[in-house]
Amino acid sequence: MPPWSLLSASSRLSSALRCSCRWLSSSSPRSTAHDQQPPQRWGDTLHLPKTSFPLYNEPSADPKVREKTTEALYRWQWENAKGPLFVFLDGPPYANGDLHMGHALNKILKDIINRYRVSQGHRVYYHPGWDCHGLPIENKVLKQLGVEVNELTPSQVRAEAEKYAHKEVASQMAQFRELGVMADWSPETTYRTLDPDYELRQLEIFKAMVEKGLIYRQHRPVHYSPSSRSALAEAELVYNEAHVSHSVYVTFQLDPSSDGTSESLRSLLAGKNDVGMLVWTTTPWTLTANMAIAVNPEMRYRVVSVKDESDREFILVYAVDRDEALRHRDMPGLFPSSPVVLGEIEGSDLVGASYRPIFAPLHESPSALSSLPIIASSHVTSDSGTGLVHCAPAHGAEDFAVMQALGLISSSPTKTLADATPTLSKGSEIVCHVNGLGQFTEDVADVVGKDSAPELIAKDILSEGGRAIVGLLTKVGALKKVQRFKHRYPYDWKTDKPVITLATSQWFANLDNIKDDAIAALQDVQFVPAISRNRLESFVRSRSEWCISRQRVWGVPIPALYHVPSNTAVLDSDSLAHILSVLREHGPRYWWEGPVSAFIPPSRRNGLSDAELSEVWQKGTDTMDVWFDSGTAWSQLDDLYATLGGASQDGKDVRRTFGSDVCLEGTDQHRGWFQSLLLTALGSATTDERRRVAPYSTLITHGMVLDESGKKMSKSLGNIVSPMTVIHGGKGKKEKAYGADVLRLWVATVEFGKDMTIGSTVLQQCAETMRKIRNSSRFILGSLGDKPFENKVTREELGLADRYVLHRLHRLDKVARAGYEGYNYPQVINELSYFANITLSSFYFDINKDCLYADRVDGIERRRVLTVLDQVVTTMTRVLAPVLPHLAEEIHATLHGPESSSVFTTPWTPLPDDFVDPQAEEDMDKLFRIRSKVNSLLETARKDGVVKSSLSADVAMNISSASTSDVIDLLGREEDTLKSLFGVSGVSLCDRSVNETAPAWQYKDTLEIDGTEIEVAVRPAALEKCPRCWTYTRPASDELCRRCTDVVHA
Repeated sequence: MPPWSLLSASSRLSSALRCSCRWLSSSSPRSTAHDQQPPQRWGDTLHLPKTSFPLYNEPSADPKVREKTTEALYRWQWENAKGPLFVFLDGPPYANGDLHMGHALNKILKDIINRYRVSQGHRVYYHPGWDCHGLPIENKVLKQLGVEVNELTPSQVRAEAEKYAHKEVASQMAQFRELGVMADWSPETTYRTLDPDYELRQLEIFKAMVEKGLIYRQHRPVHYSPSSRSALAEAELVYNEAHVSHSVYVTFQLDPSSDGTSESLRSLLAGKNDVGMLVWTTTPWTLTANMAIAVNPEMRYRVVSVKDESDREFILVYAVDRDEALRHRDMPGLFPSSPVVLGEIEGSDLVGASYRPIFAPLHESPSALSSLPIIASSHVTSDSGTGLVHCAPAHGAEDFAVMQALGLISSSPTKTLADATPTLSKGSEIVCHVNGLGQFTEDVADVVGKDSAPELIAKDILSEGGRAIVGLLTKVGALKKVQRFKHRYPYDWKTDKPVITLATSQWFANLDNIKDDAIAALQDVQFVPAISRNRLESFVRSRSEWCISRQRVWGVPIPALYHVPSNTAVLDSDSLAHILSVLREHGPRYWWEGPVSAFIPPSRRNGLSDAELSEVWQKGTDTMDVWFDSGTAWSQLDDLYATLGGASQDGKDVRRTFGSDVCLEGTDQHRGWFQSLLLTALGSATTDERRRVAPYSTLITHGMVLDESGKKMSKSLGNIVSPMTVIHGGKGKKEKAYGADVLRLWVATVEFGKDMTIGSTVLQQCAETMRKIRNSSRFILGSLGDKPFENKVTREELGLADRYVLHRLHRLDKVARAGYEGYNYPQVINELSYFANITLSSFYFDINKDCLYADRVDGIERRRVLTVLDQVVTTMTRVLAPVLPHLAEEIHATLHGPESSSVFTTPWTPLPDDFVDPQAEEDMDKLFRIRSKVNSLLETARKDGVVKSSLSADVAMNISSASTSDVIDLLGREEDTLKSLFGVSGVSLCDRSVNETAPAWQYKDTLEIDGTEIEVAVRPAALEKCPRCWTYTRPASDELCRRCTDVVHA
């Protein structure tokens, strides 16, 4: 086939090769005076876009569509959706204060997931919840009332706390609505951990764990917050990396003559009296509770002689491996003179020896301990300190574990040293001189003596009390060095105050028996991002118990009974069954209001009257950890599945009767809610099947929201970005009001698995992205006339550009679905933005405006474009709807009327595969290369001042007549669309071998496509400007171009 055979088929080949060029623009026939009846304005004959869709999104417009797309939509889908059940278990935010940006991120991510599922025809279960118990609310109401907790009865505190919690729930609920969250916010379809039915389910779970032997009470050291006056779990701690303690190096006087001293030690210290065991501690306030010194039996220890300023010799013992660090120049003053090594000894030879209590010189109490033991422990290392560790089991979990394992202490409640024997014996009681306020008690006098005790009593151990201890250490000659020590230290997550370790009587859940099941259950859970699996599994593996009791009244009670005469706690299946029957009848608050006699099970009444029972029994006042509260949220799903008889899973005939499809929270919940859900679910499981199933199928984790410079937001820094300010604007219009959809768009553009930033710059960028998407939608709506296009063409009637756009639309649809399915929302937004900005605005709109505005209303070219645009706006709306529901509903209502149903009520179905057209994409890529070359030449012409509008130019493409290639065939097929594609008024295909008359000016360049060299030239338009369509396609003798003449006189 000759190279121009395709052009020959259009009956123009021979003339094209004989002439210098063949113009692809339309020529206009000569019009007579009789034919010309021009209107006053040619613009009146154009079909310019007309739409009620506003150019800008006003935040004030959001509420107009909010009911339709939130509460009404949720109720509609729950009543009408026929697809699989999709269960999203909401992690409850704490009901205190306004929403912060983390709340907004969290709820919007959840809403995107739920809306996508609704668009796929799923029946979505989503009941928003609130965490309502705990110290912050209790402290808040006490502060508002201006009273201390002991000035009110528990019932009074609880009533005020409940009232406050309900008020905060209502406030946060209103703000969540502002975010456009799809939910039914009525009491029946939301939950609060203070709801009586919720509390009763929680107590049933607690009862099941008691019956499985997982709940026990013990007196032992726990994390304790003096500022909260309560024990804390590990999940309630945050760590301050810059905490400063006053660390001390002190000596305990060894008694070389004690019965347990090894022969090796006796021999080495023969004739030596002042022998000090050198110890380092960052908590000098715990020294009054010292009960032993631990050494590592596998380590070697050095014995050195040192002389003080008065030339008095004293002996020090410390680990050989710590010698260099202790004698370093950064440790001046520790050794007054260069130490002389007397010898070395194995740690095992130190074990069994005794030493005198460090404060022994301050008192002469006959009840005071006269000696304390040196014990062996593998937890002693040479990484820091001296290699000898002071053990205070009241203030150290490792100290407690070691001494309990050796049988040196019991876990019975603390008694004072005045009640103890003079020497530490098997099963001695834990020594503690600190109360719940973090202050020294009067019992400290048993250690430091009555004369020195006033310096400590009622003093804060972390401040003035700690400094007083340093003074007493100096007085007894035990202090060798004191220095400020910056280190990582636990703080109360709610009060941001330091936490201490304190021995108290608490209730614990034993996790050793369930964590293997927990790890096994997690193997079937999908983690997003995948790396978060390691984080949760490591937390679960590291926990052996869970301190679940709190010493506050605003919470779910631990319904233990205490038998006063025997000082024992009763918490068993029998007592709980009776107590729960009473609480089901009267409500959970009755625990605080009813008489103790009402809760004594018949088996324990022993014929006593109610009055007699009240003297023998007491109700427990501890409440459950709030993580136990929220951790039982999965139990509400049991009622759901019981009602539905199970639920199909992934559309298959599989009945699920437990757990949720998805849970999504911040990364901090690996230590909190994700764990408590898992542990309470498996800990209370009554069947082997439930013991192997996690209460969630997918766990999604998001990072923290930082300010624009990557700093944590705080009031002190003044860098807080409030979600309500983003939506409504700041006071005095200092911050712009963006509306909910811009905030939602930000959420969808960030990699939420990592920490992310927000500020004015990124919000402006999101607003600009939103504007472009909105403008693309507005152009389509205006072209369609705010209604669906009915007079569509067939697939076979579409042109190359049309098929290419539908091909790209199919890709958008496919990529967006994959993004939503994989929780990769930036992928959705990036593909949507590219399609709206590049495929549509920069290409398809640009090349078809002339057709849309100036062609006949029912012309085939115009109908092609409107057929495509109708499909484009439908698919684009479905793609953006989960992220931008307000915009989607606005577009949908513009097309289908304000009274139309929500856009989500029609399922988002995949586009047909015949939209996929790789040949169209390949052909357009070739034409885009030529288009790029044309644009480059036009830009040069503009800079030189010869072109203002590209329509005033024509393009000539010179190709050798001897050439043959697919690109030549392509140009021949698309001859009628090239001028629109290039944005010029005419395009000619010319034979290089034919001489032509030189134009007035010309810019040209060459490019090669598939081995065919094409010379592209931009030159002046050959015809005149048409006053109606503004293209240079009008012969000088005519008033309009041919196309416009036909349209005007049709």
